[in-house]
Amino acid sequence: MATPMVATVFGVLGNIVSFLVYLSPMPTFYRIFKKKSTEGFQSIPYSVALFSAMLYLYYAFLKKNVLILVTINSFGSVVEVGYLVTYLIYATKESRVFTTKLLMLFNVSLLGFIIAATHFLANGDTRVKIVGWICAAFSVSVFAAPLSIMRRVIQTKSVEFMPFTLSLFLTICAVVWFFYGFLIHDFYIATPNIVGFVLGIAQMTLYVVYKKKSPKKNILPVEITKVHDLQTSTIIVEMKAIDPQPQDRDLENPTVKHELEIVVNVLDYGEQVPANIVVCPPV
Repeated sequence: MATPMVATVFGVLGNIVSFLVYLSPMPTFYRIFKKKSTEGFQSIPYSVALFSAMLYLYYAFLKKNVLILVTINSFGSVVEVGYLVTYLIYATKESRVFTTKLLMLFNVSLLGFIIAATHFLANGDTRVKIVGWICAAFSVSVFAAPLSIMRRVIQTKSVEFMPFTLSLFLTICAVVWFFYGFLIHDFYIATPNIVGFVLGIAQMTLYVVYKKKSPKKNILPVEITKVHDLQTSTIIVEMKAIDPQPQDRDLENPTVKHELEIVVNVLDYGEQVPANIVVCPPV
């Protein structure tokens, strides 16, 4: 009697953590909404997440008595649909066409094929096992997706594109869902989360290792070489940032002046530009 109760506790915890993970892209989509542009963000993660949630909903429907899976994946499906609708509204024509094709491939064709094939070619426990293996295999592939980001961190020695908070929540999520699957003896849920846990620990380890090594953006002293008034509210500025560090100078030619030229074409007064320089109106 204690085991089902503990399993329910882990299931509820899994729902709570997964809610937070599903909501984590909200700042990104608020930015898209505010700027009326997708700014190069990709729709692939949200299309894949929607497919995963819908696939697990089908699995929960076949398995029965797994309300925990129904609640989180229903919520996830609604949230991902919201993200994708927002994306399609503000995406470029090319991105909109690509996203539509992606949704047709994953969420219509592939999901429809899985449902039809398992419905007509299998039944009972066999159908549940087949869909369970498909869910497990797809979950492993989703967990393996951050490998490209981890490789980028190692190559660039920068953790800019791997937020620690998201890695932490994904690791906690993997641990909680592993114990839930283990306690209810559902290894189609438990097994993929072992991979998720290992990769989550690896991501956080990389973050700790490369956090201090991440290159910092230095603000160099600048000298404004030209200022051209165009209008009362717009100016063109051409600037030079001079390297002030003597140790970086050419020892054989100490008179050589190392310079980094920054050319800013059109700016509004008060707008922030490279090297954290703010252009102010002339007095």
